[in-house]
Amino acid sequence: MALQSRRSFLQLTGIAAVPAVVGGGWLMSSAAADTKQAATTPAAATPAAFRDFDRYVRELADADKFSGTVLVSRNGRQVLSRAYGYADRKKQVRNQAGTIYCLASVTKLFTAVAVGQLVQRGALNLLDPIGKYLTGFTADVADHVTVHQLLTHTSGLGDFMRDPGYFEEAAKWTSGQQMMDGTLQFARGEKLAFVPGSGSQYSNSGYHTLGCIVAKVAGKTYYEYVRNHIFRPAGMSTADFTTMPQWRSGSQYAHPYPADQSGKRSDALDGNIFAFIGNPAGNAMASANDMVRFAQAVNDGTLLNAEYKEIFLSPKVPKPPRAGAQESAAFAAYATDDLLVNGKWVYGHPGGAPGVSTSVEWYPGTGWTAVCLSNYDSSLAVNQRLREILTS
Repeated sequence: MALQSRRSFLQLTGIAAVPAVVGGGWLMSSAAADTKQAATTPAAATPAAFRDFDRYVRELADADKFSGTVLVSRNGRQVLSRAYGYADRKKQVRNQAGTIYCLASVTKLFTAVAVGQLVQRGALNLLDPIGKYLTGFTADVADHVTVHQLLTHTSGLGDFMRDPGYFEEAAKWTSGQQMMDGTLQFARGEKLAFVPGSGSQYSNSGYHTLGCIVAKVAGKTYYEYVRNHIFRPAGMSTADFTTMPQWRSGSQYAHPYPADQSGKRSDALDGNIFAFIGNPAGNAMASANDMVRFAQAVNDGTLLNAEYKEIFLSPKVPKPPRAGAQESAAFAAYATDDLLVNGKWVYGHPGGAPGVSTSVEWYPGTGWTAVCLSNYDSSLAVNQRLREILTS
């Protein structure tokens, strides 16, 4: 979301002793196969498949069509870790395994889990109308839009970035509180696109509103809550809501490089495409390693207990089929998009902004997690190739 719009491979997969990709090279494995894991390993997830994948992505990078970090892990242990391209082209700083990227809408995972924690505590109810917590909305929104609907994009609220005057106002904000309050004010002024619960529309405004509810219920800022209750317990040492001055000056951060119609790329941080700081709908920042840690923490009970993990990750609302889509079925859950690919469930969330394309996905019951963080516009083809390997 922007203002404008890897060491035993055998132990991990149960496949015969062969090299696994680690950073920039290959390691050999000689451990015995784990029969149980082998039974759940996709037939396509072989060392040869990952070598082919690396070759494929390298070709994209050499053609200036991909830049970023790709990390695949199983049960928290790296199977593949590769970085391509530059984090800062002007300073010739290359992307690395630990490079920190803007996450765009992957941020919504943090917001949804924060809501889940408060629901788990009994401090928040999924069927509560938002008027119970926030003021300033019209009655048709305050009294009828529920937390459930905000989570599933069925509230009828829209996208504050499409609201007239938002860009101009956001360019003036120089604090997290201004971002939270100012964006909420735009969400308050939106008219519903449909009766709440009667339709589906992806809503940045809805997720920003959720973040404001988190702050109200928790009695602390949204940023404080996520840092203390999501990032810290998950061990996400690089994750944060980074300010624009930090982003521009830190060599650990990837600069976004959107392409114009001619294919020429420019550094989006040279202008005002991105705001001073991210918000509950998008633009938190983290490394690929930390996003694997997040997925682990969601699934091992660190962030949500078993019951509420099931509640928040299970499919809720069917999503319309997409022409040429890889998945045979898609659902909105409370925290994730739940996709059925080659008969296997894939849970996660994508993100996109100018010069930003991100995806964090895990494969329930298998231990696999795949993270693709790019500082170019689209990494969809790369992510789809990973899905084929991990589901075929």
